[in-house]
Amino acid sequence: MKLTQAVHYRVEQFVRALTAKHAISEQRVRRAADILSPEARALFVQQAPQDQRHALDVYETLVARGHTDKDLLTAALLHDVGKAAARIPVWQRAIFVLAEHLAPSIVERAAHAGTLRRQGVMTTYANHAEIGARWAEATGCSELAVELIRRHERPVDTRQTECERLLAALQAADNVS
Repeated sequence: MKLTQAVHYRVEQFVRALTAKHAISEQRVRRAADILSPEARALFVQQAPQDQRHALDVYETLVARGHTDKDLLTAALLHDVGKAAARIPVWQRAIFVLAEHLAPSIVERAAHAGTLRRQGVMTTYANHAEIGARWAEATGCSELAVELIRRHERPVDTRQTECERLLAALQAADNVS
């Protein structure tokens, strides 16, 4: 993706984040959350509005593409839940995401070395997949759903196993949402 396209996409993402509350209807949440246990639903609602909206978009993309696997759909709704551990204002998140795209190695080193001003928040944000996987596991989500959450940002080298095929589908939906 070219730099101008990436910046344009991130600006659109920022605007969607600012308007997220208005795009989350009770009907959308109810339809999607029916597949979650009460404990997993509680995790879903802990997410910031922009993350709830994104999760619903990913879920609905998968459903529109014909996916019915409960573990995959659960992972769609909870894949970014670990971000709830680091409450970051929308504008700061936008800056972090842009910096992550433009200079990922610098942001990664700074977050883990403690040189960023809000190092704890950035480290939490950078590790949200593992945090979310642990939370999902604690609420009784299946091993497969937990693994999909844990690996949702890691590249899929092959599609030989069911987990890899589902992970590729989750990532494809995540990338367009």
